[in-house]
Amino acid sequence: MDVATTIEQFAKMLRNLDRWLESAEAWAKTKGFEADVLVQARLAPDQFALVQQVQSACDAAKYAAAYLSGRQAPSHPDVEKTIGELRARIATCVAWLETVPAAEYAGAAERRVQPAWLKQGWMRGADYLTQVAIPNFYFHVTTAYAILRHAGLGLGKMDYIGGLPLQEA
Repeated sequence: MDVATTIEQFAKMLRNLDRWLESAEAWAKTKGFEADVLVQARLAPDQFALVQQVQSACDAAKYAAAYLSGRQAPSHPDVEKTIGELRARIATCVAWLETVPAAEYAGAAERRVQPAWLKQGWMRGADYLTQVAIPNFYFHVTTAYAILRHAGLGLGKMDYIGGLPLQEA
């Protein structure tokens, strides 16, 4: 279990999400509407809106890093109402993730993780990472992507995946 690599991937995906939001702003301008209406877009009436998907993706990443490093996660109240504010939240989250050195994840697999919502017990760090943190993070990032695609933004698979560490052939 390489927690540091997983957290690096979370940061990469958050930067991708930031680029999608940047693209949404530019796209809305060309279409003649206010991009901030997308903040409340959702795929289904009972599902979180884009704003909550972005907030939840950021929270999933920062809590994974905090729980698995033994640090305290920073507090980010859910107050964003604009694309710009969501982009600022992403930037703040990524900046914090980058402050956690890989060495602080030593012993994370066996670390006791007990999020506030988990009232009935605790999990080993390895179980938390693979069964909660990773699927939860990607659920929210993918749903944010799907909301933007559903709204009409021309994103593709490579926008989702982002840059690749290619080597020359």
